[in-house]
Amino acid sequence: MSPDTSDADRPASRPDPIAGRVPGPPAAPAPDPTEGPVHGPPADPAHQPPAGPFAGPPQYPFGAPPTGPVPAGPVPSERRPGRVIGVALGAAAVLTALGVPLGLLWAAVAPDTPVVKTAEGAVYAQPQPEQPIAADGWFSLLGLGFGVLAALALWVLLRRRRGPVGLLAGAAGGLGAALVAWQVGRRVGLSAYERLLASAPDGQAFTKPADLRAGGLHRLFDLLPLPYGNLLLPAFGVAVTYTLLAGWSRWPSLRPEPEPDLSWVYAAPPATGPQVSSGPADSPAPTAAPEPPAPGAAGSPRG
Repeated sequence: MSPDTSDADRPASRPDPIAGRVPGPPAAPAPDPTEGPVHGPPADPAHQPPAGPFAGPPQYPFGAPPTGPVPAGPVPSERRPGRVIGVALGAAAVLTALGVPLGLLWAAVAPDTPVVKTAEGAVYAQPQPEQPIAADGWFSLLGLGFGVLAALALWVLLRRRRGPVGLLAGAAGGLGAALVAWQVGRRVGLSAYERLLASAPDGQAFTKPADLRAGGLHRLFDLLPLPYGNLLLPAFGVAVTYTLLAGWSRWPSLRPEPEPDLSWVYAAPPATGPQVSSGPADSPAPTAAPEPPAPGAAGSPRG
């Protein structure tokens, strides 16, 4: 276009695209197609674990970290001393009342001892009868079984009161049940025995109801009645069984506690690196067979 061309005939000038460009952030480089697809934003290099044979253990070896708040442990409920003491006394009273059927069972299974009426009173019909020993043995077995069952019942029914309070309540209830069972069992048929002893002629044979010889009460300093012998076996059975249950408990507080939520530990970790598909292209190429040597290359020169 010559300089003599008029302005009307000149074409409109277009703005330079480079000169009028608004400055902004540099464009991200195009991804390399050989590296594979990358999911998510690029990770911070400052927090990346070192790679190589000396890399340390991963930060979360069992999966992704928990995304929500970690549940807190169980909050212990308020335990009022009056309520605890009331529950312990009630449990001991129930066990003591169960001594009535225990005494009736002992009177039913324990054999009566044959005796003969004399001028001095009733004497054994045999020089060394076995029935009193059998009565003591039955009371011991029934008392131990009662103590074991009582401890199991306290452990299951009073699961919120497990501990020293339950142990003391069981021991006191076992001792009370033994005293009640002894008095109930020995009085079964006792009135008929006393009537025959008072009215029967000398030489008449009859039987004496079961009673304890290896247990009973003796007064300490002639004031305090103290049980001994077979009467202590129910309380002993309660104490041993309850202690074993406490030792085998899976909870430190002996009371059931909710299990912690560990589902996030076994969750699958998210994909953070390039996903490389495994296929025939990734399998190593087979090693090529060595080429045969050229003729005369490996031979010895001829002279």
